[in-house]
Amino acid sequence: MTMTTKGQGLDALNARVRQDLDYLNYPPKNWVKPVADIDGKTVSDVVIVGGGMCGLVAWLALTRAGIGNIRIIDKAKKGLEGPWLTFARMETLRSPINLTGPALGMASLTFQAWYKAQFSEADWNALYRIPRPMWQDYLIWYRDVLGIPVENDMDVTSVTPRDDGLLTLEMADGTAIITRKLVWATGRDGLGKERVPDFVSGLPRGTCWAHSEDEIDFDGLKGKRVVVIGVGASAMDNAAEALEHGAGEVRLLARRKTMPTINKLMGIGSYGVTAGFPKLDPEWRWRLMSYGERQQTPAPHGSTLRVSRHDNAFFHFNCPIASVERDGSDLIITTTSGRIFRCDFLITATGFLVDPLARTEFSAFADRIACWDDRYTPPKDEESDGLGRFPWLGEDFTLTPKSEGDAPYLADIHCFNYGSALSLGKVSGDIPAISEGAVWLAKGVAASLFARDIDQYWQELQVYEKPELDGSEWRDADAVEQA
Repeated sequence: MTMTTKGQGLDALNARVRQDLDYLNYPPKNWVKPVADIDGKTVSDVVIVGGGMCGLVAWLALTRAGIGNIRIIDKAKKGLEGPWLTFARMETLRSPINLTGPALGMASLTFQAWYKAQFSEADWNALYRIPRPMWQDYLIWYRDVLGIPVENDMDVTSVTPRDDGLLTLEMADGTAIITRKLVWATGRDGLGKERVPDFVSGLPRGTCWAHSEDEIDFDGLKGKRVVVIGVGASAMDNAAEALEHGAGEVRLLARRKTMPTINKLMGIGSYGVTAGFPKLDPEWRWRLMSYGERQQTPAPHGSTLRVSRHDNAFFHFNCPIASVERDGSDLIITTTSGRIFRCDFLITATGFLVDPLARTEFSAFADRIACWDDRYTPPKDEESDGLGRFPWLGEDFTLTPKSEGDAPYLADIHCFNYGSALSLGKVSGDIPAISEGAVWLAKGVAASLFARDIDQYWQELQVYEKPELDGSEWRDADAVEQA
């Protein structure tokens, strides 16, 4: 890889970003009326929880919309926001390198512009996929060049609606933030949690098993027998990590009889899907999502080869798990067919579930949030264990109440994470349409704030008296003739 003078290349790109923003009249004047709490203290108009890709592009979209009183917080240390340097273990991203991602229509903010500022055109042409740590480097640059004021080490423990129509965010350190609007930009498990199968209940987590999202001591698996449950992307990534750290053997157990090979939803991938999905009847939205879920997205080609190139990697199909028991230092895994596997360590690559009830931060009102199983009953051949718990959202990503007129504060909580996928499509989590989702979010937040303060804007309109004309621009013909 041929590297240019990195400082010079990035300096030039940074200057270009600043010029592009200036041409776009950025940042615009903050037009939102200030609001104070009962003690007279001005509160935030918007708080974004999550400083990863979703949170960053949400901040830019809201700021470009003229909403300036924003805070963006993240519980992670600076530079570790999102999954890219923690539990994401793929070598490269799945997305094509030329996707514009969070650039929000600015060519100078794309990954391509950032990459080419540091490397040659030949390097770009040779790049097949984006290395995972490099994507985090790009997001850090994105944050820095835009001056996004992410506040790190800010862990939200609870969200409480107030009698004055505001929201209080309690922090783990005992502090609190009061805001009018909350954008919950917390990623793949942002409105749920990791999916932990029942067969590991009672077994010590971390000692003999881990979820693929966990911090795992892969060095400690050297020479060990490892079983990974699943054959999806995260299963491949964790199996490969174990193998590359010297595991004695790794066996991947899949419920399915054959390996998924076709990424079905790619068959209709287009702007039409992005724009049209929220407009579809619930029946069609459910049908598309449940079909994709049943077919299962296959692991990437390279990720699968990363595992299969090891002679001590083994794929086993038609292996639903019946039980997992501990026998001394061994785990005994029994399948529904009676087949038995023994291992030293088990990794459950079983993904995430979406369910507002799983978020302890929302415990004060989670049972009042409408989910799809409150609004829609699918036909028998389209039933799903998980989709029903996705929140039923408004077009501006807002949570909605189970009972009409109940819990009006839900209209101030915007689910800008994977939990929005069934209501609005994949516009607040995946790279391809993240900018489109951010635009929808900013439009919805701006509309809500304006409508809420319409009385103030009406008064402002009535008292506005700055003249455009001073009387010297025309002559009154009738007045001249009478003179």
